[in-house]
Amino acid sequence: MERNTAQKVYKWIMFILITIIITSMITAFATYQYITNSGRILGYQEPDSFEGLENTLAKFRTELEKKYIGEIDDEKLIEGAIKGYIAALNDPYTTYYTKEEMDEIMEETEGNYVGIGIYMTMDTDKNAIVVVEPIENSPAEEAGILPGDLITKINGESFSGDDLEQASKKIKGEAGTKVTLEILRNGETKTVELTRRKVSISHITAKVIENNIGYIAISDFEGECAEEFKTKYEELVKKNIKKLIIDIRNNGGGIVDEATKIADFMTEKDSVLLITKDKNGNEDITKSKNKPIINMPTVVLMNEYSASASEILAGALKDSGKATLVGKKTYGKGVIQELQRLSDGSGLKVTTNEYYTPNRNVINKVGIEPDITVNLPSDLEYQSEIPEENDTQLQKAIETLKEMN
Repeated sequence: MERNTAQKVYKWIMFILITIIITSMITAFATYQYITNSGRILGYQEPDSFEGLENTLAKFRTELEKKYIGEIDDEKLIEGAIKGYIAALNDPYTTYYTKEEMDEIMEETEGNYVGIGIYMTMDTDKNAIVVVEPIENSPAEEAGILPGDLITKINGESFSGDDLEQASKKIKGEAGTKVTLEILRNGETKTVELTRRKVSISHITAKVIENNIGYIAISDFEGECAEEFKTKYEELVKKNIKKLIIDIRNNGGGIVDEATKIADFMTEKDSVLLITKDKNGNEDITKSKNKPIINMPTVVLMNEYSASASEILAGALKDSGKATLVGKKTYGKGVIQELQRLSDGSGLKVTTNEYYTPNRNVINKVGIEPDITVNLPSDLEYQSEIPEENDTQLQKAIETLKEMN
């Protein structure tokens, strides 16, 4: 009896400490909007302070202690409480990450991670998880996964677009382990089994086409993308290119600064590159800091999966008159997140700003229209590797550049 009493006292001490930790974490981000439920369960009253929130959690914990027949893992409960709290904002881009998830994000940002090698996003119209692009030489590419594929099940469990973060976590795992995906493509379902491994990410590929036209494809704006872009461009210049194609098709975004640095390579000093606005209406304007190093006719290739930082680059070059945009209208993610690592190693990604092109055009949920609209042939639209001669968007870019002096 005394032992049971001591255990209960210990559990309650631990719970109070954990509650204090939650409160500290929440208070650290008190400038953000909070959403609460209006239910009336277990004597719940809508809290008007964090003390009320603590009391509510304590009541739930009491009921679990009295009635729940399984094991109670307080660490998982706390993690779930924080995730649920943040998820209640109903912002698909504001997310809490555990320490393990944050470690994975940092690995990806630095250019390598363990997984199957795909970029995914949420298709808001279909509420589905859509593949933006498989990474080159990855298990996903080798298995034939294509841009536009919808991931409907992972290891037999169904996932929707709202479950993007959970799906990403489910897909990742230790090297050598397997994961099974159910893919929906053009109304047909396909099941593929993939073995996870370390995937090295190269952000830039470059080559010379049509004798004097340089071609640079940017897969994402992570890591040292801008410096890699500059290096690749300088290599192409040594091969006597006179015109340039920048391909950001299927590029889901990345670090904002990397996109503006690339725009800085191509725009006049002090040109406006990006306008952001916070919740209080305060504006921040990013301008070019240097004289342009790229002064040649340029076409930017884009499509419906060009998003976020891709749209920042496309918008800056379009409004400054430094490039002609060819392809399809972009995705329309015109909001910026701030990613902060907390003291315990976990992280919080928060939507902090909406951004606009230099001409103050709205991007969020609108996208950027190309100067020249070109569709791919329907039978090639979802292929990751398209022969140059059949790539109608690329061919239009080449044609457009040939007409420029």
